[in-house]
Amino acid sequence: MFTVHKREIMWAGRKLVLETGRIARQADGAVLASYGETVVLCTVVGQKTPKLGIDFFPLTVHYQEKTFAAGKIPGGFFKREGRPSEKETLVSRLIDRPIRPLFVSGYRNETQVICTVLSHDMENDPDIVAMVGASAALTISGIPFQGPIAAARVGYIGGQYVLNPQIDEMANSELDLVVAGTADGVLMVESEAKELSEEIMLGAVTFGHRQCKPVFDAIIQLAEACANEPWPVPPPDPRTSEGQGRLRELAAADLRKAYTEVVKQSRYEKIGQVKKRAVEAMVAEGFAAEAISAWFKDLEQSIVRGAILDTGRRIDGRDTRTIRPINCEVGFLPRAHGSALFTRGETQAMVVATLGTGEDEQIIDALEGEYREHFLLHYNFPPYSVGEAGRVGAPGRREVGHGKLAWRAIRPLLPPKDQFPYTLRVVSEITESNGSSSMATVCGTSLSLMDAGVALPRPVAGIAMGLIKGEHKYAVLSDILGDEDHLGDMDFKVAGTERGVTALQMDLKITSITEAVMRDALAQAREGRAHILSEMNRALPAARGQVSENAPRITIITIPKDKIREVIGTGGKVIREICEVTGAKIDIEDDGTVKVAAVDADASKAAVDWIKGIVAEPEPGHIYTGKVVKVVDFGAFVNFLGSRDGLVHISELSSRRPGKVADVVKVGDPVKVKLIGFDERGKIKLSMRLVDQQTGEELSEQAAQARPTN
Repeated sequence: MFTVHKREIMWAGRKLVLETGRIARQADGAVLASYGETVVLCTVVGQKTPKLGIDFFPLTVHYQEKTFAAGKIPGGFFKREGRPSEKETLVSRLIDRPIRPLFVSGYRNETQVICTVLSHDMENDPDIVAMVGASAALTISGIPFQGPIAAARVGYIGGQYVLNPQIDEMANSELDLVVAGTADGVLMVESEAKELSEEIMLGAVTFGHRQCKPVFDAIIQLAEACANEPWPVPPPDPRTSEGQGRLRELAAADLRKAYTEVVKQSRYEKIGQVKKRAVEAMVAEGFAAEAISAWFKDLEQSIVRGAILDTGRRIDGRDTRTIRPINCEVGFLPRAHGSALFTRGETQAMVVATLGTGEDEQIIDALEGEYREHFLLHYNFPPYSVGEAGRVGAPGRREVGHGKLAWRAIRPLLPPKDQFPYTLRVVSEITESNGSSSMATVCGTSLSLMDAGVALPRPVAGIAMGLIKGEHKYAVLSDILGDEDHLGDMDFKVAGTERGVTALQMDLKITSITEAVMRDALAQAREGRAHILSEMNRALPAARGQVSENAPRITIITIPKDKIREVIGTGGKVIREICEVTGAKIDIEDDGTVKVAAVDADASKAAVDWIKGIVAEPEPGHIYTGKVVKVVDFGAFVNFLGSRDGLVHISELSSRRPGKVADVVKVGDPVKVKLIGFDERGKIKLSMRLVDQQTGEELSEQAAQARPTN
């Protein structure tokens, strides 16, 4: 019934299996990829006719995790998978980025790639499996895809590169790097690192790419055995050459002049006018508007790229290494815990840091299990940042991806949670954008956290590099503009400190780059990063000595584990009362660690004293401050240490036995008592008389010491 084709290889000590022909046979390409016991079904379907009226390739990629893959039932009311998680969104982007440049130019058929995690062995992350499976499905589909690609994860453990480290090994790794590319070269890199040198980072990329060779071979062998017939490549428009020539006659001179305008909005306005005139004229001559739009983009690329390669001068007049003017401000929002306004040229990020408690941690229900995240970074890109009126709503894939890149760049520098027990939330609002707002977010996040008093050992900065590659030469561009990203060949983002790289992300629009180009880009990025750090240091060279006065102060104490129940109380009654009365927030962990957070120091002290009183064991001979809670004929009951009651017998109320207890104390009176022992039933015996006696003796001794001697 099934005609199954399968290829198996041993890869990093585990079996990688690519199988097709048994599942999802109506898709254009379907591959069941497994690595260890992690299994991902990867499918691809393309519409048979092109989508008309568009000048872009309509590709969508969906990575989805089914909770049954880990033997779990989804949480929530509906008990079914819902909107994509952050990881699903990020992996969808991870798959999309290296495959998108490899579709044949002019292919406009709507294409959908879906990767579904069916089994997770808790050892091998499904993301690499999904990337390999998606590549194999595309390669056998017949769709005009110039692959295959392969992908690998690289760790750096004990000074050695490790291919596809397992999930538990990543805790000991100084690097988490994913590299993808064709057999000819690298197309995409995504990484987080603990201040590693450029040489180590470049070595990791090279190592990962070289280790992908068996995967390329396996996919090609699978395709040779069972690939569908190749789809016909769309024939070029017979009037393309004529139309491009006519467009150059009409628009080249004016477009070249428009690109000399330094201010982005003015430049866009002039370019728009040039395009409008050219389209109107050529439509009247019988050319299609969609084709003219595509030709216009080609003409823009030719003009901008040619100018850079020929003269070394860029759209805004800079040379290839110069960074745009930078302005940094900190503490400009009076009530925020930490704030920064980072402006670089026409890109601006307003970044705000907020310090919270353990109650504010995000609970993440992942396939690998539930965990809590205490560092949150949210990136927002409102339409006004580019002078447009557009959609405002839930964050899209781009916003999630840019925020995660900045998160990776900062996280290696955060102080350990046991030393700085705050939940940190950073929000980056992009208020202006013309190139690399994600790297502006890195710089602004570093400044806002230091402004809030978060003890980063060193500031972190980021820079976006570009590439213009000609037939015989290339130019690496520092701090690229939006147009240079759009019209160039590479978007290469590097973040780090003065000591090394903490995050690296690279995307190519060409089939690959050489190791030499990558080395040049990393060296030039290091130079640019040093300049940006020097500008940031002018605003705030180091973290403030203490947390913001608007932030909660967290005091950590440890109580015996067998006392936790007493502090919490039945149904949480005791801890709620402490919080309500003092205004503090309290987190109690299973090991007896108690974190008390309050903006007001008195509130924090009151809560800490209350807790200490609950767990403290009364000691004979000690004097305590308490409150009279009940008066009887034979004495008064006094509450002390928050939860302890003891009896002051009438004979211990004062040095002279009173006629009535009420003559000395009444309910509600604050009193000092000395613990004198326990009765035969273990009840506490207290004395006010001995406190008065001890106090009198101490005063007499002080007076004697103060008398002058002859």
